[in-house]
Amino acid sequence: MESLLIKNGRVIDPSQNLDKVADILIKNGKVSQIGSKLKSPAGLVIEAKGLIVTPGLIDIHVHLREPGREDEETIQSGSEAAAVGGFTAICCMPNTSPVNDNPSVTSFILKESERRAITHVFPIGAITIGSAGEQLAEIGEMVNAGVVGISDDGKGVMNGQLMRRAMEYSLPFKIPLIEHCEDLNLSALGVMNEGSNSTLLGLKGMSRLAEDVMAARDIMLAELTGAHIHIAHLSTRGAMELVRNAKEKGIHATCEVCPHHFALSDAACSDYDTNTKMSPPLRTDDDIKAILEGIADGTVDCLVTDHAPHNPNEKMLEFDRAPSGIIGLETAVGLVLTHLYHSGLVSLNRLVEMMSTNPAQLINQPIGTLKVDSAGDITIIDTEVEWAYDLAKTRSKSRNSPFDGTKLKGRAVGTILGGKIVYKNGDYF
Repeated sequence: MESLLIKNGRVIDPSQNLDKVADILIKNGKVSQIGSKLKSPAGLVIEAKGLIVTPGLIDIHVHLREPGREDEETIQSGSEAAAVGGFTAICCMPNTSPVNDNPSVTSFILKESERRAITHVFPIGAITIGSAGEQLAEIGEMVNAGVVGISDDGKGVMNGQLMRRAMEYSLPFKIPLIEHCEDLNLSALGVMNEGSNSTLLGLKGMSRLAEDVMAARDIMLAELTGAHIHIAHLSTRGAMELVRNAKEKGIHATCEVCPHHFALSDAACSDYDTNTKMSPPLRTDDDIKAILEGIADGTVDCLVTDHAPHNPNEKMLEFDRAPSGIIGLETAVGLVLTHLYHSGLVSLNRLVEMMSTNPAQLINQPIGTLKVDSAGDITIIDTEVEWAYDLAKTRSKSRNSPFDGTKLKGRAVGTILGGKIVYKNGDYF
């Protein structure tokens, strides 16, 4: 492979406590050198002065819909949207059709990813067969086939004893259990956050306790078993406090947050736009405050998109009948920089930690770093560029986003996988 030299960028890599202007030389798909005034043997040179150069960003919570709903998204289109958003690796959730609950589906996803994806794709396997919450899936066989975690995402595992067994079974494989925390009895078929706004809109509300109770149960089970519980798309003050307390007690509990849960509140549902319907739902201003506090104080481990494409005909149904979820791969970096960095809440180092270093560690993969001999996966970011998201230009096959036309500050302008440019924005280089 030809070499690639990235010159004069501000290199930020929390895995090495690195934050300085430097050059990066990639040879044969791997990081060869980081230093000043490096020479390129005979390859491509990128001038990155004024830009941020980071380890490739990683999104551990993405829905690719393949197999089964290729009308909504495919492995190829999802990976293309990821590359536009600056992600070099994504983890795909198991709620496909058929569900990824056995090694044959896992192998299919990996083979199709190798053939058609332009980013790394790591499958997440189901905790239970069919994600039905009744019987454990073939966890060991799926791990051997290549899953990096297990989850019944979209549904909480209601049976506490079954969840305990799943945790115990996960221990020798050292994989996280990624839990959609929702007590279905407490959420009671709600379609948005329970509160004054749901009352005004005449929509059935979903209690915050539905998330809090399940998070508390799973954290207690993790304490009992020693397993790694990862709370997916955390959205409430109560769940944030539970994770914070668990970390202080030494329980192996981690969590993730989505940009839409700090960029929007349940007030966004006021015009019945189904693009504001998601699960867990948009919450209150107080919940947003708690999420921002958790990001600032280190309680939040990862920022993810929960990219959930849906057919437009289904999203055009009435609010209480439409499916939950939005696409988010292309807007994540812009929303994060706008709401977290430019607001002064956190540093760029902290953002890279939550979007690259920590996700790599959580799925136990040797990425998310720029150490010498590591994979030449790199994201180049312009933190100052102002732009508006144009949904008509998305690489995703779906269009369900509430952020169309939203003005943002900062975006990924280059995505490099193994030393190969897979996305380049405009005339930056």
